[in-house]
Amino acid sequence: MAEIPLSEQARYIFTTGRSIRDFVDRNIATQLAEVGGRSVCGELSVNQMHALMMIQKRGKVSITELAALMSVSVPSASTLVDRLVEKGALTREPSHSDRRRMNVRIAPAVQEDFSKVNSVLLSAFENLVEKIGPETTRMWCEVLRRVTNVLDQEELLAGKRKR
Repeated sequence: MAEIPLSEQARYIFTTGRSIRDFVDRNIATQLAEVGGRSVCGELSVNQMHALMMIQKRGKVSITELAALMSVSVPSASTLVDRLVEKGALTREPSHSDRRRMNVRIAPAVQEDFSKVNSVLLSAFENLVEKIGPETTRMWCEVLRRVTNVLDQEELLAGKRKR
C-alpha cells in the first residue's frame, strides 16, 4: 500500500481539527440558545464565549495577550473586551506589575453560568469519546500531548525571538 503524502496527512489533520472546532461551536451555540436571556452568557456570541474560555484558562490577561491568543488585532480585542465589560461578563483591573496595563478576568457574577456552559461542552466531549472507545481515546490523548508539547516549544521559541 502506498504511503499517504505528508501534505495529504496535514490536510486531513487540519480539516479534522476544523470539524472539532465546528463541533464545539455548535455545542456552544446550542447552550447559549438554551440559556437565552436568563443569563449574561445567553447574550454572548460564540466568538465572545471563545474569548471567555481563553481568559478563564489563564485567570486574567491583558488586552494585548488576548489579541495574540485570538489572533486578532489589539483594537479588535479591545472592542471585544469593551462589549464583554458592558454586558457584565468581564471585569477590568489594573496590573500589579505595570500601572499602564489593564487586565481582564471573568466577572464573578458570570462565573456560575459560564461553568454550566463549560459542563455542557465537557458532556458533549464525554459522549464523543465514549462513542470512539477507550483505546482510540487513549491514543488521541497521547497524540494531543505530543502536539501540545510541540506547540508549547514553538510558543517558547517565538517568545525568545521577540525579545
